[in-house]
Amino acid sequence: MKQIRLLGAQLLVAMVGSISALAAEAPWIVLFDGSSTAAFRGYKQPGFPAKGWEVVDGALHVKAGGGAGDLVTREQFRDFELEFQWKVAPGANSGVMYRVSEAYDAPWNTGPEYQVLDDSRHADGKNPKTSAGALYALVAANSAKSLRPVGDWNSARIVLRGSQLEHWLNGQKVVALDLASPAAKELMAQSKFKSLPRFAQEASGYICFQDHGDDVWFRDIRIRKLDQP
Repeated sequence: MKQIRLLGAQLLVAMVGSISALAAEAPWIVLFDGSSTAAFRGYKQPGFPAKGWEVVDGALHVKAGGGAGDLVTREQFRDFELEFQWKVAPGANSGVMYRVSEAYDAPWNTGPEYQVLDDSRHADGKNPKTSAGALYALVAANSAKSLRPVGDWNSARIVLRGSQLEHWLNGQKVVALDLASPAAKELMAQSKFKSLPRFAQEASGYICFQDHGDDVWFRDIRIRKLDQP
């Protein structure tokens, strides 16, 4: 009888472990499927921008000089894994920010940024900390970085769990940082963000796709929550 009870207990533990593993793998949420913009609105706007952003050939396109403004998700996210593809026109600049609050005039006042850039023609490409894949103005992409030619699609992945941040570019992890670490705090204190008390301090927030006045395209945007019970 004791052996039966022990076997039953072991089976229960195994089942609970399997259930926990399944629960940890939250389903993907498609933010942009190539046609619908329902998951987005303009920053500090109730709806999708009336100009500047468009859907073309299955991609979200922000037009150069279109005056669109930044695009944010309607839902806020805490811990997540975000995947998307991006490409830029020659000399173009953009970015994807996360844990963004609308407490300030601009998303970058609160949200750290995954840099999207033409490294070869934009001035920011001369500085590793502001080049493609970098944690903008804070951490350069490492030597694993492989950027595709302008006009080709790059794949990107951002993973944020608690304060642990990763940037991925074309299948390679190019940035890893603990945002709560003394090293990160020192980087921020020496950066353009030093006077922004809520920069990288939000527990959750919007995902933001930046309008920097250049032609940039995003597609295949999906996200998975990592803070699900």
